[in-house]
Amino acid sequence: MSEHTPSDELSADDHLGTGRAPGKDAAGHAQRADWNPRGPRVRRDPVAAYDALRDQCPVARGPDGAWTLFSHADVVGTSLDHSTFSNAVSRHLQVPNGMDGAEHSAYRAVVDRYFTPGRMRDLEPVVRRVATELVAAVEVPGRVDAVVVGARFAVRAQSAWLGWPEELEEELLGWVEENRSATRSRDRARTAAVARHFTAIIRSLTDARRDAGDDAPDDVTTELVRDRVDGRPLTDEEIVSILRNWTGGDLGSMALCAGVVLTYLADHPDLQEHLRAGVPDRELDRTLDEILRIDDPFVSNRRIAVEPVTIRGRQVAAGDQVLVSWTAANRDPAVFGDPDAFDPDAHAPYNLVWGIGKHVCPGRPLATLELRALTRAVLAATTAVEPDPDHPREREQPPAGGWVTAPLVLR
Repeated sequence: MSEHTPSDELSADDHLGTGRAPGKDAAGHAQRADWNPRGPRVRRDPVAAYDALRDQCPVARGPDGAWTLFSHADVVGTSLDHSTFSNAVSRHLQVPNGMDGAEHSAYRAVVDRYFTPGRMRDLEPVVRRVATELVAAVEVPGRVDAVVVGARFAVRAQSAWLGWPEELEEELLGWVEENRSATRSRDRARTAAVARHFTAIIRSLTDARRDAGDDAPDDVTTELVRDRVDGRPLTDEEIVSILRNWTGGDLGSMALCAGVVLTYLADHPDLQEHLRAGVPDRELDRTLDEILRIDDPFVSNRRIAVEPVTIRGRQVAAGDQVLVSWTAANRDPAVFGDPDAFDPDAHAPYNLVWGIGKHVCPGRPLATLELRALTRAVLAATTAVEPDPDHPREREQPPAGGWVTAPLVLR
């Protein structure tokens, strides 16, 4: 869910983009950007900046030539138009959602087998136990950072699911912070080093299972090592890519989700009390999705235009990068009215937190299970979750959303 330099202030005469080489128009003249995704306006308040862009410049060209789509209709239309927009946006193998067409379908069929309703039902007691034990170790009454709690919970829950040793916990937590810092730095050498570190962690686990043969532990990692696609065994590169997607993506995103959900409940005590009284899983899951819609931590995803296309009068050329802004689309008044209005049932059909179409997040069932278990564990162990008046929250910066720190008081 993963750009730059000029001012990000909007200007009516900035709508000059034609999708050609960054910085140039058809005549070779300098071309101004509509906004700066890393500029001061966005850094001050990312959600407000995205809301303003959706209203004033819904198809905006960045200083690197990439286009960002902010309206719900454009985000949905682009995400479902697989003939015009490709998901193959990276130089590196990304299984399955960095693939298109039949190749994507083949790998997606493999991955989806690990997230069936039956598997999630079997896993639920394990995830509940992890959440309960983690929260039991938190001092109540006391102060916590919801993002820190979410990160540690994600590592423990993922390790329990995959059969990874507890001794990896601190290394994985360190990797989450390394990855976050490297991504924000935009230093390719640094991000490559972080990727190599994670590959080494995964290979140590998969190689051990290959070496053990029939004596390998009966867990999800072993199952994946022995899995097949199109009748052949998965390669080591494919296995690493899948596990990187499952764990590398989930560890950081679960921390962000926990920060968003628990701070929202702290700010809305009536909703918090309603959930404490006990609600069915379906209602809680829709509540969590609605909270994440209002403050979506998954800012955007990339596509590549494979042919010229016009979007709201803007000329996007073949080869141009197009970002779909989930955060802005999920707050589009044309669909949701007041974007901050809490209405889980009415908004559920249009909620894009987990994406849409055949590239919808494969791990959504597991992420929902984890977030449900953590929320219930926190509510069960406390009588109130409140904002911390002595420690301000700090917004995460693009390309991530949500909070980087979310201090709370538990009572």
